[in-house]
Amino acid sequence: MINELWINLPVKEVEQSKEFFKKLGFLFNEAHRGPQNSACMLVGSKKVVVMLFEEPMFKGFIQHPISNTQIGSEVLFSVDAESRAEVDEIARKVKEAGGNVFAPPDENGGWMYGCGFADLDGHRWNVLFMDWDKMPK
Repeated sequence: MINELWINLPVKEVEQSKEFFKKLGFLFNEAHRGPQNSACMLVGSKKVVVMLFEEPMFKGFIQHPISNTQIGSEVLFSVDAESRAEVDEIARKVKEAGGNVFAPPDENGGWMYGCGFADLDGHRWNVLFMDWDKMPK
């Protein structure tokens, strides 16, 4: 049975990306140290790992061109927030850390509140607070 999900993400500079995500509150597994041009980012408590690899190393794994995040997106990473205030706080931290909030915090459908941002390498992320009590039946 599969126990963990590891997502591999290309970045231009691992240390800059690591600092960006640390400012948003993400944690890193410092015990899992790979090559100097990689970092192990932990997401939540459900054993989801995002490995940050500098582009040349990532390209060696995929043996295929890396998507150009300036003209398109291959994936949208969605993470949950515990409250509307946390969504607002993350959007603020993204701006302070040098990211781009492409969709400011807003309500959707009367039960979801979220924002969208791009990290330093243009990868798109979605932060959502979902009020399940208000979800239409």
